[in-house]
Amino acid sequence: MKPVVWGVLSTAKIGIEKVIPEMLASPLVELRAIASRSLPSAQAAAGQLGIQQAYGSYEDLLADPAIEAIYNPLPNHLHVPLTLQAAAAGKHVLCEKPFALSADEALTVQAAATRVHIEEAFMVRHHPQWQRARELVRTGRIGTPRAVQVFFSYFNDDGANIRNQAAIGGGALYDIGCYAVLAGRYLFEAEPLRVVSLVDRDPAMGVDRLTSALLDFGGGRQVSFTVSTQSVPFQRVQVVGTTGRIELFIPFNAARGGQMRLALDEGGALDGSGVTVETLPAAEQYRLEVEAFSRRVRAGTPPDASGLGDAVAQARVIDALWQSERSGGWKSVE
Repeated sequence: MKPVVWGVLSTAKIGIEKVIPEMLASPLVELRAIASRSLPSAQAAAGQLGIQQAYGSYEDLLADPAIEAIYNPLPNHLHVPLTLQAAAAGKHVLCEKPFALSADEALTVQAAATRVHIEEAFMVRHHPQWQRARELVRTGRIGTPRAVQVFFSYFNDDGANIRNQAAIGGGALYDIGCYAVLAGRYLFEAEPLRVVSLVDRDPAMGVDRLTSALLDFGGGRQVSFTVSTQSVPFQRVQVVGTTGRIELFIPFNAARGGQMRLALDEGGALDGSGVTVETLPAAEQYRLEVEAFSRRVRAGTPPDASGLGDAVAQARVIDALWQSERSGGWKSVE
């Protein structure tokens, strides 16, 4: 396959430290350019990483006719505006999560998604541990799945950090709660019908620093989660069924190129004697993600706006969780 020529919008930490190194390592990707609103910043990143071209504005990168696809890891409030600009320039877009700050905002991208491929970047869907967990659920190894429980936290109380700025989409729910929502949707392969949330906001910064929620998928299926940006770093996913249980030990920040472990409990013995631990193949989820997107671009299949439906569905759940915070009760997922 001829490599897809990529450009990256911004020198965001997730790009510099996690995604770009894997793009550079892939034979399916030719990372040609990086852009920043500061040319020196773009040049420093390009020099550090060995990227050919640096641009001092996002518009200059989007005007480069050699660039076929864009990776957009900008702050949350710029995801949709710059994705639309990229699409208008004829570029395919892999956009970081959360794709949009509301379902209505996500829907504004639908028309553009009929001209170029556009996708929300949830790298976990490409990792073998998540694919194995879903296979175990699908094949009935834990009986009928009943509950997914997620905990995800880290500590960051820096008011200057974009994750702590409410006006541009900061806070726990947008940043990491989206993974908990995805976990339920991915493993149940369904959409929640209603949700209820409990939110604690930082009194100075206004962002949600501790958010818990219950998602009702119907048919006796529930997701419960707690996410926090001001707690000790920890993450875990439990999938509980009528006859067994699956546990993902490091579900979200899987080590680069590492072998993850997954626990399968088919006996239910409280002393853990029925637990078997599988070691999954070594993998790099960000590389798998950009390679899958590159294959879509090279496949030559026409872009389909229905592919954006997953991002819209995600946003609808988060919308309902915010509505529940305001009302103090259950909210239907529209």
